[in-house]
Amino acid sequence: MNLKLILLAAFLLLIPAAYAQPVKWYTIQQALELNKTAPKKIMIDVYTDWCGWCKRMDATTFSHPVIAQLLNDNYYPVKFDAESRDTILFAGHKLVNEGAATRNTHQFAIALLQGQLSYPSVVFLNEKNEMIAPVPGYQTPAKFEPLLTFVACNLFLNQKYDEFQKSFKSAIVE
Repeated sequence: MNLKLILLAAFLLLIPAAYAQPVKWYTIQQALELNKTAPKKIMIDVYTDWCGWCKRMDATTFSHPVIAQLLNDNYYPVKFDAESRDTILFAGHKLVNEGAATRNTHQFAIALLQGQLSYPSVVFLNEKNEMIAPVPGYQTPAKFEPLLTFVACNLFLNQKYDEFQKSFKSAIVE
């Protein structure tokens, strides 16, 4: 099984960046619905409109062709505004933004980030919509690529991320 995962990781890295499409973003409700019939991991970008690093991550990381290809092929990528006014139905719970002011945090963002509100943050869910891990902070394309591959290939189940990074071969040319 490890050989299959290594081969999958190698295949992901050899995808020609020139053919990558922009990230196809979903709402969380769309991703959850798609996951019922075609299970994939979900990567949630938790951001705010006022966050400069969030905008930078959109402009540099999510727009990078290698990152876009990894996200489109292996995840349902979701953008979630931490201050959204939308009602979210998740795991049998109705989650809302209860605040009356403009910069109140949505209950879904609080749950995803485990109360550690930091923007940008990405959160990974498995195919059963269970949390794998939240990852706070701005990620460059070169930093984000191994993380996406590590999670997509389920290597986190039996390998430490530090060990994986030592042998990771990037498809990103800087």
